[in-house]
Amino acid sequence: MNAGPEADPSGGAECDRPVGSPCNSVCRMDDDGVYCVGCFRTLDEIAGWASFDDARRRLIWEQLRWRRSQSARTECKPDPK
Repeated sequence: MNAGPEADPSGGAECDRPVGSPCNSVCRMDDDGVYCVGCFRTLDEIAGWASFDDARRRLIWEQLRWRRSQSARTECKPDPK
């Protein structure tokens, strides 16, 4: 199941369903090489996703929501010219 972070199939901490990947096939790192601009995961999170248990995946989903909100705030700031 591939869905963008806005879909969030993590289901919450108490959910018994498997946690889906946040990948949305926009695989490109940001200008600083820190996060993927599509799913907001780090390279370590992307590489380790298949081996992570659902608890770790849910934690990452929580972090992705925060990262995405921070990215949206940065993008909305006016250019200080």
